[in-house]
Amino acid sequence: MDEYTQPKKRILNLSNAGLIVIIVLAILFLATLGTTYYFYQKSHSVVVKDPQKELEQTIKMVSKHLVLPSSEIPTMATVSDPEKLKDQPFFANAKKGDKVLIYANSQKAILYDPEADRIVEVAPINSTTANQAQNAPVVQTTTTNR
Repeated sequence: MDEYTQPKKRILNLSNAGLIVIIVLAILFLATLGTTYYFYQKSHSVVVKDPQKELEQTIKMVSKHLVLPSSEIPTMATVSDPEKLKDQPFFANAKKGDKVLIYANSQKAILYDPEADRIVEVAPINSTTANQAQNAPVVQTTTTNR
């Protein structure tokens, strides 16, 4: 027999069913890989928050626990480094991500924990205290005009 009349040898001796299983597994592997990549990118992306909406949401949540001054819009700050604030009694129980609402005209400051949905501290302020709170280590400070 010459080489043209001999039956060809398969590299992998698979039946049609085995080939289908391999193709399905390859598709599932690629789908899993794509899904993993998508969620990895989503979890590591920077979310740009709308300060106006964040302030409104914080006011809404705090107002469930405390009557807030309705005559003014507060300045909001987010605690970014509570260790730098531990020497101030108002921030003794603060943690990263807590919100501070400062009502300058009403001379009131409110420390709110959005994760636990609770008010951590309420204190009267004077202009010196308000300046200290506004200059505290924060992620952002927001004041809006309606």
